[in-house]
Amino acid sequence: MIERILPRHVACADAFEDPPDARLFPEEETIVAGAVTRGRLEFTTGRVCARSALAMLGREPEPILRGAAGQPLWPAGTIGSITHCRGYRGAAVAETRHARSIGVDAEPDEPMPTGTFEKISPAGERREIRRLGAEHPGVHWDRLLFCVKESVYKAWFQLTGAAVPFTDVGAVIDPVAGGFVARLRGSGTVLPGRWLAERGLLLTAVVVPGSTNGARGVAGE
Repeated sequence: MIERILPRHVACADAFEDPPDARLFPEEETIVAGAVTRGRLEFTTGRVCARSALAMLGREPEPILRGAAGQPLWPAGTIGSITHCRGYRGAAVAETRHARSIGVDAEPDEPMPTGTFEKISPAGERREIRRLGAEHPGVHWDRLLFCVKESVYKAWFQLTGAAVPFTDVGAVIDPVAGGFVARLRGSGTVLPGRWLAERGLLLTAVVVPGSTNGARGVAGE
């Protein structure tokens, strides 16, 4: 499903169930040795999806470990992103010559927990999201906004190694075309992306093009 919001040069794979025969490399087993069942399943199926996507790029299976901030460490020459939520796991990868950064996120198409919406967005952004809800019912726009900001966070961290507060990510969502534009306050950076609502899920993706795909995607205002 996630392929619908990704460019052709990005390989991807997703799953709606956890395969009972999924296996990890020993180095990955160490990472989740103390994890609860849910966390272990999310990690395992996420890695299965990631290796399936890497295989589409002609890569042999290998461990995908974690960095100090919990981010996946990709094989040399590749970049990617893994996401999971209830009922969904997905991964997207590309060669670094085609993409400098990828951020994908999945969320249930449900309202945000009480109080969370206010923590991730300023008043003006909340008014816009409420307007979208009134004019385009059927999508939980507050949760989609969170999903957008999560994918932007992942993409920006890959580019800079720095975390960005959700309140510093301003996003304008196109409710018809399935796109969005995120602006990082104070940096002048603009990150366009795509979103999809289907099967009770919300998916978002940001892909920053690499050198062979031009420089569009990260620009100063």
